[in-house]
Amino acid sequence: MGQFGVFSRMNQKIKTLPALCRILKKLKAKGSRIVFTNGCFDIPHLGHVSYLRKAKLFGDVLVVGLNTDRSVRKIKGPSRPINAEKDRAEVLSEFASVDYITFFGDPTPLGLIRRLRPDVLVKGADWKPKDIVGRDFVESYGGCVKRVRFVPGRSTTNVLKKLGLG
Repeated sequence: MGQFGVFSRMNQKIKTLPALCRILKKLKAKGSRIVFTNGCFDIPHLGHVSYLRKAKLFGDVLVVGLNTDRSVRKIKGPSRPINAEKDRAEVLSEFASVDYITFFGDPTPLGLIRRLRPDVLVKGADWKPKDIVGRDFVESYGGCVKRVRFVPGRSTTNVLKKLGLG
């Protein structure tokens, strides 16, 4: 069995942080613009597809920092995530807009952002610029922060409510 699950043995998008850092270093040396976003991505829906598609438009390579199961529970509560981290990573890896996925278990993605040093940091438009974790760091070396509008009414919370679970 592969490090991330049954199917990931061959999955070229799911990377450990050290492996991803090596890849991004080479891509940056070739002039690629690296875009980073993060989230739980628990139950994929149209909102996720739209958000990631828009994020990818800001650069050449889109990296998704995926919350571990433990960190999702801390953020969303004991009943989440619905899908395990390995499953969430496999599903995200099938999105054409996503180039690489790596896990993080910290309360925020700041440590991951510091290691990856993306050119563009993307968050949802519901975030106030001053509250975006990593903004100051990314801007300190000339990177930028972009906010993306969500598809109205499309959220994991709404999906769970329709299922009677939220």
